[in-house]
Amino acid sequence: MVILPRTWRGMSSVLVIEDEKGISGLIKEALVRHGHCVETAEDGREGIRKFESGRFDLVITDVLMPEVDGLGVLRHIRSTPRRRTPVIGMSGTPWFLNDTGFDRVLAKPFSLQKLVDCVKGVAESTCSLQPSTTSSAFGGKYPALSAC
Repeated sequence: MVILPRTWRGMSSVLVIEDEKGISGLIKEALVRHGHCVETAEDGREGIRKFESGRFDLVITDVLMPEVDGLGVLRHIRSTPRRRTPVIGMSGTPWFLNDTGFDRVLAKPFSLQKLVDCVKGVAESTCSLQPSTTSSAFGGKYPALSAC
């Protein structure tokens, strides 16, 4: 097992909400290998239930899901006393998530290293989406996101 740098040992309990079991399994495996405790949920409704009954340092959610989507999960989290829990949104169309309130946006498809780096970035700074000029990550066509 990899020993994490002290700067991100505090980010240890992660809730992953993803309706595709293969993807959630890969995400869980990658994060567990980096020292995180990971719980998964198959849709937004289950994710909200687990969030309410658990204590998570970070939530990673797919945006497009049946039942309750990732934006519904985000709205719910932001309406609770634990509203400051960082939330990473995963999307194939990340530019549509500008100004939605996600702390970070992970553009699909992504490598597992990109995922780990994104989680590390959230752990090291609790920054929110910072709209700025344009994002070079998307060819300068869209407002900049705190993309991972």
